[in-house]
Formats: sequence, C-alpha cells, structure tokens
Amino acid sequence: MKKWILIVVGVLVVGFVGYQWYSSKTSTQTASALVRTANVQKGTLEVKISGSGTVQSVTNEDIKSLIDNNEIDEVLVASGEEVKKGAVLMTYIDGSDPIIAPADGVITAISVLNGERVNNGQVVAHLTNYKDLQTVVQIDELDIPKIEKDQTVALKVNAFPDQIFTGTVTTVAEEGAATNGVSNFDVTIHIDKPDHLKVGMSTEASILTASKENTLYVPLDAVHTVNGEKYVIAASAGTDNANSGKAQITVKTGLANEDFVEITDGLSEGDTVQLPQLATGNSSGNQMRTMQGSFGGGMGGFGNMGGMNRSGGGRAQFGGRSGN
Repeated sequence: MKKWILIVVGVLVVGFVGYQWYSSKTSTQTASALVRTANVQKGTLEVKISGSGTVQSVTNEDIKSLIDNNEIDEVLVASGEEVKKGAVLMTYIDGSDPIIAPADGVITAISVLNGERVNNGQVVAHLTNYKDLQTVVQIDELDIPKIEKDQTVALKVNAFPDQIFTGTVTTVAEEGAATNGVSNFDVTIHIDKPDHLKVGMSTEASILTASKENTLYVPLDAVHTVNGEKYVIAASAGTDNANSGKAQITVKTGLANEDFVEITDGLSEGDTVQLPQLATGNSSGNQMRTMQGSFGGGMGGFGNMGGMNRSGGGRAQFGGRSGN
C-alpha cells in the first residue's frame, strides 16, 4: 500500500514540476512581449502649472459718499440697473459734486433714500460688473516662482465641460496662506471672453510657464539617472535605429513637463528607446510554495491514511494545514 502511495505522490510531483516549467516559460515569453518602446519625437514641448479657483468679478466695490454731513437730493438709479463709468448716480441738495459710477457695471444695492443725510466715507450703493470677469486660483509654493504676469492660461469651467476659455495672469500674490504645512498663493487670471460665465463658478486653470518649438523629446520615464548621469536604453530591435546595438546612451536633458522631457544631446529624431516594463503578476512562485506546503501536509496525510487504514477508521486529509 505504501508503495502505491509513493508512486501516486511521485507522479503528482513530476506533473506539477512540468507544469511549473511550462508556465514559467510562457510567463517569460509574455513578459518579453510587454517590452515597451517609444520613438524620439520633434515638436513643441510645453510646461504648464495647474490650479483651481472660482469666477469673480473684476469690479466689485462699494460706492461711498465723498462729502461729509450732506443731504441726498435725488437717487437717480435703481438696484439692478446697468450703468456706465461716470454716470451720475446721486445728487446733493446743496449742488455739490454728485456721486458717480466708478466703472461700468450693475448697481446691485442702494442703501440711501432721497433726503437722507450722509457722511464722508458712508456706503451709498454697490457696483458689480458681470461682463468683466476673472478667476483667482491657488498655486502651490513650489510652483509659484514659475508664475509671472502676462502668462497665457487655458481655463476649464465645470459648468461648460466641452469649452476651453482663455485668459492672462494679471497678479501674483506676494503672501501665501498656509494649510497643513503647505503654502498656496493666489494667482489672478483675467478671462478674455467670459460669455455665459457667472460669478462663483468653479474653474481649473492651466498656466503656460515655458514653451519650446522644434525640440526633441521622449517620455519622461525613458530617461534614467545614475550618479548624476542621465541615459536611455536603446531598443535592440530594428537595424534602422542609429543607436541599435548600444545598451545605454548618455543624454542631456532640458525642458520637462509631467509627461515628456527634452533631449538636447545624445539622440536624433526617430531613434527608438525602451520604456520601463509594465508590472505583471507572477503567481508561479506562490503556486510552488502553496503546492509544496500542500505536499508537506499531504505526505503527512498519506502517512496517517496508512495508519487509519490499519485502524479501519477515519478520513485522510490531502493537504490539510502545513507548518501549523
């Protein structure tokens, strides 16, 4: 009986080893097939920095009386009325210079009445221009040194997901606000054509900080760095590649964004370089360890089976717990 058991175990072990060899060979072939490459491209490389914010009005201010202890003769506008810069809004009973609109916009509030006496600096109305809009976005302190006035901006607005708005950086805050140990700075962006936009809408800005035309570039992960020296791995396939047969090619880099990096020396347009291999799951090692553990328990199970046969009772466990 023991001899028969050993024969069965031997057949299983041989079969499992053969399966693992075949599986390993197949996995190697699959891994080889997953080697990725990329060609050196030539074109325009842009570096952009992103930040989120909200739409605001450029003009959003209180209108105040500039004369002390004077009486309003007549309020000439109503709340909700659109006015032009310089329009007369209110007059004084003594004929003093009237209160005028400081800019184009809409009178959103009136806070005095005819015949009411006002003092210098007292708020008498509020003006907002809904046609001249901007957005204020938050930029991380590590990126703020790259932001400058007059840089061009592409804007996405959540309310209009299929439309791209454009703008220009007008101001960069001199002071940041710290949150959880990280400082963010306000960057104000004037929106070129804010058609259909409303104050308070969410925005996502992409600020163009650098751009270079007719430059060579490769994917960022194609470039490796060791001891300060940068290199790429040449693709071995293809005889048309000028770098074919070279394992590593030392390169010099320049401009870089989150996807690509400029190559200033070491490669030519059309050269092919290797990219890091995609991670693939390999369970053969785990399967081997599991099976070994199973056979360890199984061997004990077979021994017990012999004993149980002699005693005429019980069931053999084929694997059970191993090492516990």
